[in-house]
Amino acid sequence: MTTLRPQQDSVAPAERAGQFRQVHDLVVREIDQVIRGKSDVVRLALACLFAGGHLVVEDVPGTGKTSLAKALATTIAGSWQRVQFTPDLLPSDITGVSIWDQDTKEFRFRPGPVFANVVLADEINRASPKTQSALLEVMEERQVTVDGVGHPVPSPFLVVATQNPIDLEGTYQLPEAQLDRFLMRLAIGHPDLEVEAEILDGRAIAGPPIPRQVTTLEQVASLQRIAATVHTAPEITRYIASLAKATREHELLRLGVSTRGSLALMRAAQAFAAGDGRHYVVPDDVKTVAGPVLTHRLMLTARAEVRGTTSAEVLAEVIGSVPVPVVSGRG
Repeated sequence: MTTLRPQQDSVAPAERAGQFRQVHDLVVREIDQVIRGKSDVVRLALACLFAGGHLVVEDVPGTGKTSLAKALATTIAGSWQRVQFTPDLLPSDITGVSIWDQDTKEFRFRPGPVFANVVLADEINRASPKTQSALLEVMEERQVTVDGVGHPVPSPFLVVATQNPIDLEGTYQLPEAQLDRFLMRLAIGHPDLEVEAEILDGRAIAGPPIPRQVTTLEQVASLQRIAATVHTAPEITRYIASLAKATREHELLRLGVSTRGSLALMRAAQAFAAGDGRHYVVPDDVKTVAGPVLTHRLMLTARAEVRGTTSAEVLAEVIGSVPVPVVSGRG
């Protein structure tokens, strides 16, 4: 297991970025054994973790959504909980509840499954809006408040929520205002033919792969601090702001990217750049994370929906229309 030296002012940014990439690549390598042929998805999921955000994985059953969340928790030595969302799930089933202790003659808080480093909210759109809101509040506040007492959740804290885009009967779709709380939305997708054949061969011989712990929670917290210090030149911040402005003015969008969305895009680009071993953001970092960070924050007009236009297509048009900056300094 690689040990990351504590971040100090005397350590050069380039050296910190090199340390970041060393641990980052170890985690990617381990998860790649579980989610085969999806290194790009794994890298984006890690960028979400290191940026301190939360993740929505929207895909059909059997593509590895649960395996991704569990492998991520295992490699960082984090605790993990899976919550199956159903229509009768109550907020207290997630957050916890105060119970009467006969011995002490007082109420005692019993933590719910949300008190873990990685929480898989499976099929979040099957729970009632009230239960969804309870989870989203914990995601935002990083604590559960019961009877006026705050109970902080562990750190680092990542919620991986899944949605099935096919079977929508009896579901409560997350509204855009709540989706905006998630840093990224990803789809894993099916592996290609060769990779799927290799998966079948490997499982037949040795069974499912088990990832190893390659880092610690303390190191993950240090990586998050490093990602937050990755240099973002004024040209890059203006580029991000220009992309957001272009979405607000696009004729096929009735709701563009908010300032919170712009900040999310910058944080994700910083974490992705650090994963490449750089201490500065380049325009390609912004372009790479723009889709996962922004598409779920866009609302199409009725005309666009009738035409079958997707938010991804509109975003691609926006990215193509905004001039890419030439960055003069790298910090």
